[in-house]
Amino acid sequence: MKKYILIIIGSVSVAAGFIGIFLPLLPTTPFLLLAAACYIRSSSKLYSWLIEHKIFGKYIKDYLDGKGIPLKAKIFSITLLWAMMLYSGIFIVKILIIRIIMFIIAVCVTWHILSLKTRI
Repeated sequence: MKKYILIIIGSVSVAAGFIGIFLPLLPTTPFLLLAAACYIRSSSKLYSWLIEHKIFGKYIKDYLDGKGIPLKAKIFSITLLWAMMLYSGIFIVKILIIRIIMFIIAVCVTWHILSLKTRI
């Protein structure tokens, strides 16, 4: 039973990580790391698939090895984050407190991304 629960959690985490590629507030790497942790404890086949995945695999390996993330990925992430936040703050969200919360989240996510080691 534990094996199947871990596979489900891992699979949901992969889906959330994939969605996080397109939604700047949803972090990709933590979900993929959670998926890897679940898969390594439940299915070596799924773990191998994730680690060897042509898109996710390199990022997970580099992150786990402490090599950091590519400068290009940092620039893309921060640009997309702020573009979506500005668009949402100007055209979608009308409540001031929500705008302030969004700004604080954007600053924190930007700080986190910038604090990660950069692989050039």
